[in-house]
Amino acid sequence: MPNPPIEDYALLSDGRTAALVSRAGSVDWLCAPRLDSASLFGALLGGREQGHWSLRPDDPEATATRRYDEDTFCLVTRWETAGGVAEVREWMPIVPSGPDRPGTGQPAPEPAKQDRTEQDPSEHDPSEQDPPEQGPHEQESAGMAETAPGERTDVVRRISGIRGTVRFVQELRIRFDYARAMPWIHQTGTAPAPEITATAGPDAVVVRGAALRPAGHSHTGEIAVAEGDTVDLVLTWFPSYRRTPERFDVDDSLRRTTGWWRDWASGIAHTGPHQDAVRRSLLILRALTNRDTGGIAAAATTSLPEDFGGVRNWDYRYVWLRDAALTLEALLAHGLADEARAWRDWLVRAVAGDPADVQIMYGLAGERELIERVMPSLPGYEGSVPVRIGNDAARQYQADVIGEVMVTLAAARRAGLAESTRSWSLQRLLLGHVEELLDRPDNGMWEIRGDPQFFTHSRVMLWAAFDRGVRAVEEEGASGPVERWRQVRDRLRAEIDELGVHHGWFVQHRATDEVDASLLLIPRTGFCAPDDPRMLATVERIEQTLIHDGLVNRYRTGTGVDGLPGDEHTFLACSFWLVEQYAATGRRGEAQELMDRLCGLRNDVGMLSEEYDPVGRRHAGNTPQAFSHLSLIRAADALASGRPRKR
Repeated sequence: MPNPPIEDYALLSDGRTAALVSRAGSVDWLCAPRLDSASLFGALLGGREQGHWSLRPDDPEATATRRYDEDTFCLVTRWETAGGVAEVREWMPIVPSGPDRPGTGQPAPEPAKQDRTEQDPSEHDPSEQDPPEQGPHEQESAGMAETAPGERTDVVRRISGIRGTVRFVQELRIRFDYARAMPWIHQTGTAPAPEITATAGPDAVVVRGAALRPAGHSHTGEIAVAEGDTVDLVLTWFPSYRRTPERFDVDDSLRRTTGWWRDWASGIAHTGPHQDAVRRSLLILRALTNRDTGGIAAAATTSLPEDFGGVRNWDYRYVWLRDAALTLEALLAHGLADEARAWRDWLVRAVAGDPADVQIMYGLAGERELIERVMPSLPGYEGSVPVRIGNDAARQYQADVIGEVMVTLAAARRAGLAESTRSWSLQRLLLGHVEELLDRPDNGMWEIRGDPQFFTHSRVMLWAAFDRGVRAVEEEGASGPVERWRQVRDRLRAEIDELGVHHGWFVQHRATDEVDASLLLIPRTGFCAPDDPRMLATVERIEQTLIHDGLVNRYRTGTGVDGLPGDEHTFLACSFWLVEQYAATGRRGEAQELMDRLCGLRNDVGMLSEEYDPVGRRHAGNTPQAFSHLSLIRAADALASGRPRKR
């Protein structure tokens, strides 16, 4: 069975991890308890054999429409069949584990756990391994600790009958550890409280709400819902060495979870065009932010291909300093300052120590070890292999990253976030570190795996790093070797003016006449104005060489600079950057036309992936992609104000 199009997926989130649900009603991707944990449903990167949880009417002609419940990640799918109409409401409960935004709280006391009985041996699936006589959750040890709120991950699927009767089919196939572990599965509850429990190694899942029976390597069941009926299905992941979590009040969970999201969204400040797209994009950025650690993931997935059937498949479930910094600026610009403080604190923790050890990316809690490896148990989306877990780009030198961090922290200061002693000391150390590396080529913001180069965008961001250091001392009373910083800043400007411009336009790197889309970001830093003749010539060159079917490519892959075979599709953020540039130079009609087209590429619930295939008219790359959504927000702001937002 072919994989659903990437744009067929919607996101559920609890602020720690996320599930992807297809338009056909299948949860095809879920990692627990964090985004970067191992999957228990992996059909997104293979097929049903790699794990999924499907729920849909048995009518093959059933049609579905879906939406989010206002400013939340509660997904509502309306199914219409020959026999009736029903809605499936799906969400991941948010259970606060400490201080959080107002409007949250601990869940209501849960009802007493129902008695659980062993599965009738006659119903046991012979293709599964036989469970031991006493399964790990059939008679729990008195020494087992309770599962803490932060140790569990829940997915709720509530079916409500609207008209007539709709018969649903449920199919469950759990495959832990990226589909490498087939669990013990045994029935631990019967009517009126059916439940099954699956266990493998450190992982366990309990599924409650409707009877399931073995069917090959899956479990299936049927649910008939008449008008006015409600059936709640609840899946809970928890550590296998903890006690099985108690049932909870589903109504209370829905109220608290939707209240949490709505309360957060009430702080969004935005006026101007594309209101819905901006609000949903900000919500997606929040969903990618771990609410325990403050780490902002680049995307919710790994290895969705940039080139279908090719090797450009990367793990984006980590915190890139660049992406997180740009995301933070988007949040700051819309009145969401709490996230700025959380991310600043995350940054200080993550890069603590010797500045020479700073990485361009980290785990969600600041982990440094992100070793890239291939996962052959996942055959890939549409056969695109290898599927990668971890990311070797963590070991690259990307010279622009410190500039992104310095510029963002300067923006945070302007927004009213006072520096702590540790945060300013960190910035001084970072400037000292990059000063030692000024004459070293880098891999650039596109993380090329070819030979390092002196990328113009990287050199401009180094200029911006020292510029913000100088301004912090001169304008804000900070301490630091301002004379030396000023000399380095001026040296970088002279170098860029001389070596970063060929034939009147900015170039990708000093050894080429090629351009790349990162050059569109130069005016944001204050290095030059949007209507600087060099920028206008750069835009013209980008239009001539990088635009494909009206959208902007990152660079020309055929030049060999990235060191990879194959091609890629248009990187969506780049076209949003062109909207900003057009808006800032009086080309408002073209800016609005391009913006409307880009917003039209969002799927039915407002999500964008990393890239878009204009020929196949489909999303490509990891999803939802923070870079795409934060770039949408900036482009909308530029259209509202008529100029790019200075950093």
